[in-house]
Amino acid sequence: MDTLSYKTISANSATVEKKWYVVDADGKTLGRFSSEVAKIIRGKNKPDFTPHVDCGDNVIVVNAEKIQLSANKMETKKYIRHTTYPGGQRETLAKDLLAKKPEALIEKAVKGMLPKNRLGNKIFHNLFVYAGPDHPHAAQKPESIEL
Repeated sequence: MDTLSYKTISANSATVEKKWYVVDADGKTLGRFSSEVAKIIRGKNKPDFTPHVDCGDNVIVVNAEKIQLSANKMETKKYIRHTTYPGGQRETLAKDLLAKKPEALIEKAVKGMLPKNRLGNKIFHNLFVYAGPDHPHAAQKPESIEL
């Protein structure tokens, strides 16, 4: 009889190896790009993915100001928030948000694709978005990947 035993690997915070990646958002479509980034920061691209552990990598997104939306969503997509006061519902168009704060467009898209719990909040801190091509994370020696 074969004496090999196969065990399922369950990652924990001590055994997880986190890497740093740089991705360029120039000319990419927001939804498709954000879903790939969400997979990486969640860790779903790794063979030792464990749902209840932060086993994902850190992702630096550069050129957020050059992200694109399909069809005419730039003029029609609305981001709605509420001030918590009566009649305090506010709308912002995607083109206005891109002009004012381009990082927020990608952050909102990726955050919406993460779990809605404490782990999702913790994982979201592995995302770093910058409007231009420069970032302050050179000391981490990030690898550049194409999505």
